[in-house]
Amino acid sequence: MADITRRLGWRHLRSAPTTHIRHHRSGRLVHDGPGLGFWYRPLTAALSEIPVDDREESMAFHARTADFQDVTVQATVTYRIGDPALAAERLDFSIDPDTGVWRGAPLEQLSTLLSETAQQHALAVLARTPLADALTDGVAAVRDRVTAGLGAEPRLAATGLHVVGVRVVAVRPEPEVERALRTPTRERVQQEADRATYERRAVAVERERAIAENELASKIELARQEERLVEQRGANARREAEERAAADAIRAEAEAARTVRLAKAQAEAAREAGEARARAEAAWLKVHAETDPTTLHALTAARLAENLPRIDHLTVSPDVLTGLLERLGRPPADPRPAPAPGSAE
Repeated sequence: MADITRRLGWRHLRSAPTTHIRHHRSGRLVHDGPGLGFWYRPLTAALSEIPVDDREESMAFHARTADFQDVTVQATVTYRIGDPALAAERLDFSIDPDTGVWRGAPLEQLSTLLSETAQQHALAVLARTPLADALTDGVAAVRDRVTAGLGAEPRLAATGLHVVGVRVVAVRPEPEVERALRTPTRERVQQEADRATYERRAVAVERERAIAENELASKIELARQEERLVEQRGANARREAEERAAADAIRAEAEAARTVRLAKAQAEAAREAGEARARAEAAWLKVHAETDPTTLHALTAARLAENLPRIDHLTVSPDVLTGLLERLGRPPADPRPAPAPGSAE
C-alpha cells in the first residue's frame, strides 16, 4: 500500500518499487510507473495501485478419479501482473486518494480466477486417471496439465496475468481409502520385519548353539586335562610312596644292621665281662683257698664289722667266749671234696 501524506489540501503519494501507480487527472494519464512519488489534489485525482511482484496462490480442492474415488489436491500457483495497464482496465485497482486503500478487492478476483481455472484443468486430468495412477503419477500429470492450461487460458492473458510456476504438493485419497491402500504395503513391510526378526532369531540361536558347543568343548577339554592331572598326581603319589617305602626299607635295614651290630657288641662285651668276672671269681676263690682259715675269719670279722651298726657296749658271756676259743683252736677242715670210693689217691 502506498504512503500518502497530507499537506494543506494537497496529498503526496510514495509507492514501493514493486507497485505500479497510474494517476489520471481530468481523464488524462499523468503518472504511470512503479515506485513513483508525486503531489496531487484528491478532488481531481484518480489513482490505481497494481502490484507487480510475484504472488502465490495456495489452493486445495477435491476431485474424482476414473474409478470414482475422491482425492484431495493441494497446489500452489505463482503469478504476477505482467501488464499493469491491461490489468487496471479489466479489474478495479483504484485506491482512495486520502487513505491509499483499495476501493474493491482485485486480488480476491484474481485468486478466484486462478483457482477455478487450475481446478478445471486438474479435474479434467484426474477424471480420466485411476486412483492407483493418480497416487503414483498424479502429481506430475496435474502439474503439467495445470501449467499448460493456465498458459493457454485467454482470460488470464486478457487480464495481464503471467503464470510463473505451478507446484502440486500432494494428491491424497480419503482417509479410509488411504488406510486401505496402506494395508498391503504395511503387511508386506510387517512380513519383511517378521522375516528379519526370524532371521535374527535364527542367527541368535545359531550363535547360541555355537557358544554352547564351544563351552561344551571347553568343558570336555577341561575334564580331559583334569583326568590327566589326576593320573599325574596318582603317578606322583605312587612314585613318592615307592620312594618313601624304599627309603624306609633302607632305613630299616640300616637300623637292623645297627641293632645287630650293637647286639653283637653288647654280647661280646657281656661275654668278655663274664669271662673277666669268672676269672676274678676264680682268682678270688683261689686266693681264699690258699689263705689260712684264721686269716679268713679275721677278714670276715673285719668285713662284718664294717657293715654292722655302731656298737657302743658289747657284753661277752663266758659261754660265747669259750665256744669261740674252741672254734679258733680247732684245725680247719679240708675244703677239697672227699675222693670217690675205689678211686686212686
